[in-house]
Amino acid sequence: QVQLVESGGGVVQAGGSLRLSCEASGSIIGINIMAWYRQAPGDPGKTLVATHASDGRTTYLESVEGRFTISRDYPKKTLYLQMDNLRPEDTATYYCNRRSGTRNAWGQGTQVIVSS
Repeated sequence: QVQLVESGGGVVQAGGSLRLSCEASGSIIGINIMAWYRQAPGDPGKTLVATHASDGRTTYLESVEGRFTISRDYPKKTLYLQMDNLRPEDTATYYCNRRSGTRNAWGQGTQVIVSS
């Protein structure tokens, strides 16, 4: 069973940057889809970016494209989300997700607060 632990959240001023990390424990072999989500209080969750390990296809939410970048370190089993030019509306709890077929793992979330 895969377990995910996010880190890297915090408080940052608008225009600043943060890098979130999502470290996996357990076997991730065969898990194809890696993604980052966020949820702000009172709002439904949104997929920010999803990438496929099989072919590298990556799709970003329009409002974060060009500002956020997903990457991974396979030997370290770690997924990253580099967030630049942060805006107050990026304030939310951020979650990572790895899934394929019936395997679906979520992290506990890390909070990001962007002050104006």
